[in-house]
Amino acid sequence: MDAPIGHFDHATPAPDCLDELTRPVADAVRHWHGSVPADQIIYVDTDPQWADTAVFVEHYGQELLDRSANCVVVAGKRGGETTLAACVVLSTTRVDVNGAVRRQLGARKASFASMDTAIGETGMEYGGITPIGLPESWPVLVDSAVVDLPYVLVGSGRRRGKLLVPGKAFAQLPGAVVLEGLGVAV
Repeated sequence: MDAPIGHFDHATPAPDCLDELTRPVADAVRHWHGSVPADQIIYVDTDPQWADTAVFVEHYGQELLDRSANCVVVAGKRGGETTLAACVVLSTTRVDVNGAVRRQLGARKASFASMDTAIGETGMEYGGITPIGLPESWPVLVDSAVVDLPYVLVGSGRRRGKLLVPGKAFAQLPGAVVLEGLGVAV
């Protein structure tokens, strides 16, 4: 099958290649529900040596620069309590941790979670974390610009491979909150 965006040698509906995904991502695809059918989530095989954004878009398609999103794990702290959340923003922006994230989580302080926390709590590889398959108790903060795109490239839970996901599917994830201005210009 041809990928809806980018130029990839192999594109497969995610439900047909669950063994390529980490357990939490495969479980989320297996139990997918919502208005976007699971087979519209596409797994594309990518080489980790081309993970750098500039090299990635040169190899897989320049249009991916404006249609890629990053998923980062943040920790909000207030009164000795820590809340973990995921933030999904276009890769051409950065997460407004000290503004939008802190306010949304009701935190006194917010910061990026450590690598050990991110991989330990998600069951995914660092550099491949995706909002699909995160713990259901987590808030998943999604920039509205991500939801507005027909398809978005995000991690697959592993460093090898990516997912192409219809933008509107991000708003239907467990714990999803769509926010204006979550991603700010770099």
